[in-house]
Amino acid sequence: MPIDVTAWSALVLGLSALFAGVGALRKPGIWRTMIEEVERSPAMQFVCGMLELVVGTVIYLANPWAPADVLACVLKGMGGLMMIEALVILGFCDIYTQFWLRSLGNMQRGWALSTIALGLALVVVGAGRFN
Repeated sequence: MPIDVTAWSALVLGLSALFAGVGALRKPGIWRTMIEEVERSPAMQFVCGMLELVVGTVIYLANPWAPADVLACVLKGMGGLMMIEALVILGFCDIYTQFWLRSLGNMQRGWALSTIALGLALVVVGAGRFN
């Protein structure tokens, strides 16, 4: 029986987004603290950029571009965006972190709720593909 990589990708990515959002609601300001730590540490910038590049690449390569499979196309797009963001982090972290620090200052709860909503949607759609 073949493994549905798209379902597993959606489920795992959704669970990570869901719980990251829950963590941000439980500990207001935690995302800001993490971004400030990354901004101060070239080693953290490199590790975060490389980790996101690896995860984004795996998601991108594991999900086919099949127009009949909307979830696979969405995940492929998300993987591609993660790869682009990773390269931005690696090359322009000082500029990019300032964007997020300004954004999180005004909309921390909104970003957390949006992340939870995206995570829930991915979990539901991914889990729905399992028989």
